[in-house]
Amino acid sequence: MKLSFAAIIAFTAITASEAKVYFKETFDSQDAWTTSVFTGKSKSDMGKWELDSGKWYGSKDDTALKTSEDARFYGISAPLTETFNNDGKDLVIQYQVKHEQSLDCGGAYIKLLGGGKKFPTSTFGGDTPYSIMFGPDICGSSTRRTHVIFNYPPKDDNLLIKKDVKVETDQLSHLYTLHVKPDNTFEVLIDNKSVRAGSLEDEFDFLEPKEIKDPSESKPDDWVDERRIPDPDDKKPEGYDDIPPEIPDPEAKKPDDWDDEDDGEWEAPVMPNPEYKGTWKPKMIDNPDYKGEWVHPMIPNEKYVSDPKLHARCTECTHVGFELWQVTSGTSFDNIIITDSLEEAQQFAEETFFKNQEKEKKMFDDHQEKEREEAARKAEEAAAAAKFEAEMDEQEEDHDEL
Repeated sequence: MKLSFAAIIAFTAITASEAKVYFKETFDSQDAWTTSVFTGKSKSDMGKWELDSGKWYGSKDDTALKTSEDARFYGISAPLTETFNNDGKDLVIQYQVKHEQSLDCGGAYIKLLGGGKKFPTSTFGGDTPYSIMFGPDICGSSTRRTHVIFNYPPKDDNLLIKKDVKVETDQLSHLYTLHVKPDNTFEVLIDNKSVRAGSLEDEFDFLEPKEIKDPSESKPDDWVDERRIPDPDDKKPEGYDDIPPEIPDPEAKKPDDWDDEDDGEWEAPVMPNPEYKGTWKPKMIDNPDYKGEWVHPMIPNEKYVSDPKLHARCTECTHVGFELWQVTSGTSFDNIIITDSLEEAQQFAEETFFKNQEKEKKMFDDHQEKEREEAARKAEEAAAAAKFEAEMDEQEEDHDEL
C-alpha cells in the first residue's frame, strides 16, 4: 500500500505529537541549574561554571555552559520536567560538547539520575547513584572514549560497555547521542553518524552467560595439542659443539712497543667466529599425532535468567547533571535534550547544532590561520633580531681588532 505525501506528513506530525521531551536546554541562562560541592571537598576545590559562546561559534548569541578554572572539580544538576520511566519506550540522551582548549585530561559526560525530591542537589557528585552515564572522557593517549554506562540494580553495579566507543578529540563542537530502544538494542551516534550499535545483552555484562564450561569435563591426559615437534631423525653433526663462538683475530698484531715484562703476555683480541652457528636445535616437523586445540565442552548455565526489560534503565529518572574533573578548563556543553523520540532529538539537532556547524568550522579555520600567520610573523621577527645581534657582535669584534 502506498501512502500519499499528505499522509506521510500527517503520520510524521502524529509521531512528533506523541513524543515526550523530559528535558531541553539551550543555556540562554543557568536558571534551571544548581551547582554543587562534592562530599569531602570544599568550595575552593570546585570550579566555576560560566555561560560563553567561546572563541569560535555559529552565533555570538548562542551561549553554552563552560568550565572556566583549571584543575578543578565541577558539579551541576537540574530537574527533569517530569519523572522519566522508559519501560517500553525509547530513551534518547543528546547533547553538544566542545573542547575549545584541546582537552588534555578530563571528563565531559552527562548523567541521568533518580532521587526525586530527595535528590542531593547541593552535594551531587561522583558518589551520587546514577542510572546512566554517557559522553566523552579523555586523559592523555591512554583514555579516549565515549562512556556508555548503565546502572543495573540486579547486580548493584554500574556496567561499562565491553568495547570502547570512539570519541572526538578536536576543538570543534560535536553532537553525542545515545538511543536505547525497547527491543533491548542501543545505538551511539556522533554528529548523527552511528559509531556503535548492538544488543544490550551482548555489549554489556547485564546477565550471567548463557553457557558455561562443563565442570565435569577436562582435557584428556593423552590429548596432543603440539602442532610442531622436533624431527627425531635430525641428528647433531659430529664436532658441532667444538666450534667456539669467538676466535682470536688472525689479523691482529702485537704492538711494537709491547713489553711482556711490564704489560704482561700479549693476547690477540677476539672476534666472532664465522664458523659458529649457534646452539644446535633439531629442525621442526608437523606432529603426526596433533589433534588440534582442545575445546572445552559447554553446558547451559543454570544461573542465566533473561531480562526482557534491559532497555528500562530509567525507571525513576528525575535529574540530569554533570560531575567532572578537568585539568585544563574550557569544555562547553549545549543543546541538551532528554526524550523518548529519536526523531524529536534529531529535529532539535537540526535547529541547533547543524544550523551552526559550518559557521563554527569556518570561524575556527579563520582563527587557526590567523594564529599560524602570527606565529610566522613572530618567527621572522625573532630571526631578524638574531641576525641583527650577530651583525652587531661582528662589528664590535672588527672594531676591537683595529
